[in-house]
Amino acid sequence: METQFIGRAFTFGKNIDTDQIYPGRFVELTREKDIARHAMEGADPEFVKQFKAGDIIVASTNFGCGSSREHAAITLKAVGTACIIAESFGRIFYRNAVNLGLPVLVCPGVSQHIDKGDELSVNIETGLIKDLTTGKDLHAQPLTGYPLKILSAGGIKTLIREKRTQRH
Repeated sequence: METQFIGRAFTFGKNIDTDQIYPGRFVELTREKDIARHAMEGADPEFVKQFKAGDIIVASTNFGCGSSREHAAITLKAVGTACIIAESFGRIFYRNAVNLGLPVLVCPGVSQHIDKGDELSVNIETGLIKDLTTGKDLHAQPLTGYPLKILSAGGIKTLIREKRTQRH
């Protein structure tokens, strides 16, 4: 998995819950392309039309709060999100994202420094976020240890498969 990304920022405010990320009325969908069509629908109905694979979500506090619905992280990965940077995350959403291989970074104050459309360069191992539009540098908490190992493998399922293969 890549540890450095360049993409456009899509910004969101406080308390974006899992139902705004992926409305519950679509939980019966199973195909990734169908799930991706509803990403961020509750927060920004135009999101899917504007977002391109490799873009980056930037949010204020408590991104992914609410239910434990894994679909919220699945839809953001399915739409091609390179990574998510927020001031804080709902803990279950955070773990779901890591387990699916979707990079998430905590960066205090990030929502006050990044605007929608800014081009960002993000390194998840160092935590360095460069706003290529404004020239500002921000520092997130870098991913380390087991979460980085999970992301490097592409998700928890892949990591488990690799460990099983190594034992046999």
